[in-house]
Amino acid sequence: MSEESDSLRTSPSVASLSENELPPPPEPPGYVCSLTEDLVTKAREELQEKPEWRLRDVQALRDMVRKEYPNLSTSLDDAFLLRFLRARKFDYDRALQLLVNYHSCRRSWPEVFNNLKPSALKDVLASGFLTVLPHTDPRGCHVVCIRPDRWIPSNYPITENIRAIYLTLEKLIQSEETQVNGIVILADYKGVSLSKASHFGPFIAKKVIGILQIQVSGSRVWISVSTVRSSGEEKKDGFPIRIKAVHVVNEPRIFKGIFAIIKPFLKEKIANRFFLHGSDLNSLHTNLPRSILPKEYGGMAGELDTATWNAVLLASEDDFVKEFCQPVPACDSILGQTLLPEGLTSDAQCDDSLRAVKSQLYSCY
Repeated sequence: MSEESDSLRTSPSVASLSENELPPPPEPPGYVCSLTEDLVTKAREELQEKPEWRLRDVQALRDMVRKEYPNLSTSLDDAFLLRFLRARKFDYDRALQLLVNYHSCRRSWPEVFNNLKPSALKDVLASGFLTVLPHTDPRGCHVVCIRPDRWIPSNYPITENIRAIYLTLEKLIQSEETQVNGIVILADYKGVSLSKASHFGPFIAKKVIGILQIQVSGSRVWISVSTVRSSGEEKKDGFPIRIKAVHVVNEPRIFKGIFAIIKPFLKEKIANRFFLHGSDLNSLHTNLPRSILPKEYGGMAGELDTATWNAVLLASEDDFVKEFCQPVPACDSILGQTLLPEGLTSDAQCDDSLRAVKSQLYSCY
């Protein structure tokens, strides 16, 4: 059975109603939808979201969390739970699993998620490693620009870059518009040397893929937690944000080695969502219009601005302190090793493959 028909079968929000059944009560003032009429229509068509049943669906998910995972330390706010319902087309069971995996992932890699706040990442933000362009693409997608060449390994470990990426995704997903439209990633690999690439070994790769596994769903791509199972099995997803495309520019030959690390964890369809443009900016402009791009990428939107997004993140300090800097139980009963994605394994398990992949990197360079 297809994913779509599965959702129709398991989600009460799309079940047939009797003619005599009363319509749901109006939404309480606790939640106010910020979507435009066009986005409400888009969410209805693509995510199976019915505004008239929205808060009833949220309450159903909230009740499931309280009943099945009473010890899960999570927000139960309407807006927070809606992220997971939208990511799973309002299928309650799958949304619940997504929520559990989301928290499992956060507890599995403390170096990334502990004390995750903008003020702890000022060095990364100041480096210009990543930013979000001020203009969305024609589909309404925010464009996340990542520039690995701005990272100096002697200044801080690679995990700090991963923390900054996750921080950015967490901030973006707060927007209902982003929850519906998704995002685009623009990765500029200019100046990425072998010494930098060697920091991204199999251990880091598996962890990143475990957290940010890009998964195709119909015509969409999701960024999510993966158990890195065999291709025939369903993956466990853990971050509800839609990735419409990944555009790579100025990639050197070493990128073949980097992609060789990542590719084993990706399905063929997913790998096809990556667009490698090299130094051909005309190719990039066929996908991202020049009007939204900075002049560094042949665009007409002025010089690349990193300060504005940094200010947005730093202004959200209190929100991140509340969410990521509070003590959590050392071992939640529901978050044992049986629930953790296989991609989040120990260093020892990756030693042999690390040596093998380093030889691949040298041969590609």
